Amino acid sequence: MPAAQFRAETLLAAQDVRIAFFDVDGVLTDGGVYFSDQGETLKRFSILDGYGLKLLQQAGILPAVITGRDSAPLRLRLAALGIVNVRYGTEDKLPAAEAMLADLGFGWSQVAAIGDDWPDLPVLCRAAFAAAPPNAHLEVRAMAHHVTAARGGEGAAREFCDLLLAAGGHYRRLLERARGTVA
Repeated sequence: MPAAQFRAETLLAAQDVRIAFFDVDGVLTDGGVYFSDQGETLKRFSILDGYGLKLLQQAGILPAVITGRDSAPLRLRLAALGIVNVRYGTEDKLPAAEAMLADLGFGWSQVAAIGDDWPDLPVLCRAAFAAAPPNAHLEVRAMAHHVTAARGGEGAAREFCDLLLAAGGHYRRLLERARGTVA
């Protein structure tokens, strides 16, 4: 059970989360931007991270993405994961988050967020629970409630999802369902 790997105060801070904001570059990807010869943006996504986002949805925790970039690969990946609450090409992330919260009827006390750089700070500072990957900027890591062991694009989002699932009491039920030991 991953609850044992997280501090009790960390789990308590995250137990009422109903929506989780994710940054993309540096969180769902390694932060590198790759371009093809034709100028297309290429991105690498972790399958573990993607499954974590699906597990959040199964638990009733809404994953939402606010990103400063926009690309066809990103749109394809998020669509494949069924993530519909997305704001692309948004450098000023706080108004985007506030509008999304108002549309969905959530308050900041129900928000978790994970980000890696200064554009994420306004959302992270207001969230009830904030996380960062270890390759995040120093200022972001310093204010986070939790810094993941895994780097961005290499399981950081999955660890964040697992923490939220454990804090909300969903992890064991979902694991038992995956094992086929519960109907």
